Amino acid sequence: MTCPSDLTVSVIVLNYNGKHLLEECMESLFSQSCPPLEIIVVDNGSTDGSVPYLEERYGTRIRLIRNSANLGFAEGNNIGIAAAAGSHIALLNNDAVADRRWLEGLVSAAQGSDSTFGMWASKILFYDRRDMIDTAGHLIYPDGLNRGRGKNEIDRGQYDLQEEIFFPSGCAALYAKMMLDEIDAFDPDFFAYGDDTDLGLKARLAGWKCLFVPASVVYHRSSATAGTYSPFKAYLVERNRVWVLIKYFPFTDILLSPWYTLVRLTLTAYAALTGRGAAGRFIEGSSAPGLMKVLFRAYADALRKLPLMIQKRRDFRPRIRTTVRDFHKWLRKYKISAAEISLKD
Repeated sequence: MTCPSDLTVSVIVLNYNGKHLLEECMESLFSQSCPPLEIIVVDNGSTDGSVPYLEERYGTRIRLIRNSANLGFAEGNNIGIAAAAGSHIALLNNDAVADRRWLEGLVSAAQGSDSTFGMWASKILFYDRRDMIDTAGHLIYPDGLNRGRGKNEIDRGQYDLQEEIFFPSGCAALYAKMMLDEIDAFDPDFFAYGDDTDLGLKARLAGWKCLFVPASVVYHRSSATAGTYSPFKAYLVERNRVWVLIKYFPFTDILLSPWYTLVRLTLTAYAALTGRGAAGRFIEGSSAPGLMKVLFRAYADALRKLPLMIQKRRDFRPRIRTTVRDFHKWLRKYKISAAEISLKD
């Protein structure tokens, strides 16, 4: 299959000290049945020899952008998006390997979508357990936290329907560049984690929709860069969900959110004590006081930039094309329970 000339795809791979991951990721892109217009690799100041490796192995077959420091997932991808020539942007994590028909599935779905769709989500399976789902789109909890739909479920075809979902994982997704330009893509303040939630909610509020494309498959080494249960990841996830809440949730939902957070954290404490869920795995490598310290730092830093997030909320208001009723409909349709977030890995 050749990608149609009216729908051109720029693939962006963000890299930070991922030299050991790059060969398999890049070769999967060069093997696509629907070749992209270009492959852009944005290197975030790697010190492991990633840049010389990319230059020597791939040369002019890729566009290599060298950042002098680690700017995070959000800003790193923004730089790639700004440089992209395609009408559509496909993101692929450096720790992911794309099935040969990954882009073909996304392009075919995008061609068949009406103009209200600006996001297309891949089916993401675990690299080491290819019968197990990592993410089939995202669900959201009423305090702004999200979790992958179907996460850690055995893939029995239960998510093989091409259907509208809330928003995609930034690990592997296709976005209309026109939409990204309209909503200003990722928020650099997020650095990493929750940034795809921020972008997805911005897009939904601006009137754009997302389609899940089960024929578009990638295999993901989850959190290969930051670590699956690392303190840094836990910090960013909790801090950034507060910012998502403040930037986009209706005012009444913000007022109610502490109750939902209390329920979630109570279950998280139980999970930590009983060795269940992400909290239990975190405790194995750290400690209960260590988890409390991470949460305290996350909330302190979230509050420190609260005025900035409130200002961003005000700045985005003129672009909103949906209603509070629409938002509450999403919360009902794409909800996730506190038990699933806290007690499951």
